[in-house]
Amino acid sequence: MPLLRHKFACLCTAALSLFAPAPSAVAGPYPDRPIKIIVGFPPGQSVDASARRVAQYMGEILKQTVIVDNRPGAAGAISHEAVKNAAPDGYTLLMGSTGSLAINPSLYSKLPYDPVKDFEPISLVSGSPLVLFTSSTLPVKNFQELVAYVKARPGKVTYGSSGSGTTGHIAMEMLKKATGIDVLHVPFKGSPPMVTAIMGGQVDFAFDTMGTILPFADGGRIKLLGIATLQRNPSAPTLPTLAEQSLPGFEASPWSALLAPKGTPPEIVNRLNEVVNQVIKEPAMVEAFAKLGSFPLGGTPAYFKNYMQNDIARWGKAVKASGAQVD
Repeated sequence: MPLLRHKFACLCTAALSLFAPAPSAVAGPYPDRPIKIIVGFPPGQSVDASARRVAQYMGEILKQTVIVDNRPGAAGAISHEAVKNAAPDGYTLLMGSTGSLAINPSLYSKLPYDPVKDFEPISLVSGSPLVLFTSSTLPVKNFQELVAYVKARPGKVTYGSSGSGTTGHIAMEMLKKATGIDVLHVPFKGSPPMVTAIMGGQVDFAFDTMGTILPFADGGRIKLLGIATLQRNPSAPTLPTLAEQSLPGFEASPWSALLAPKGTPPEIVNRLNEVVNQVIKEPAMVEAFAKLGSFPLGGTPAYFKNYMQNDIARWGKAVKASGAQVD
């Protein structure tokens, strides 16, 4: 009998263990370990600069390390696919941009991610207008002279971009259509090598964000010809808009934003949204944005989602009108 009772007890214990709750897989309060923000551009590019500033202040507020992981290439596809496939736990985030989130869906026939379906929108971060600039050695002084210079050399003048499908690429395609110029596209893996090539005279001109190129303009290594906004920017009040230089209505202002993998819990998304909106209102952040010609955006996850969907449609029209396509 004792043996039978022992066997019965073991069976009961085993049966009860089937219904007993598993050891909790939930860690402590979020976040309890470092957070990684993946950026699809190399260090020094405007989206990377925004990510690093945001990461610093996020870390201070969350009392946790927030690091930036640069994974450039394929117009942002490498970084976006990495976040798409990451665990939806709030520890791997994406700093996306207009190019990767609003332009790529229309530009690429096969995209390994869907900006709306594969991510949870957290918040818009900042906006940064594009500026048209040239090598300091190019014999032009303003936008009209650049157009005349290019038209006198159809198919021989080159323009650079930080990659096929980026805002600089599509904005230039828009400019080509608006002015009728014929130029050759030279894509690079990010802004730094592209700007270096223009300063060295290997490429003639390009669009890039104000924050990226202002330091080089101050040193006289490049020439600024116009800003792609409808009003002049307070950071460079003497720089005329392209709209006032014979291109009325011409505008191209990219933005950066923070996202998480699809399925990230709402409470984590909302917490990160609160933190981002707090960060971009910090006086030091506002001042840093202003020095780069950028400006804070922010808003709720729902606002960002709607904003992104509208921009996908708006830039999609620009891509279609330009005839640009990348396979």
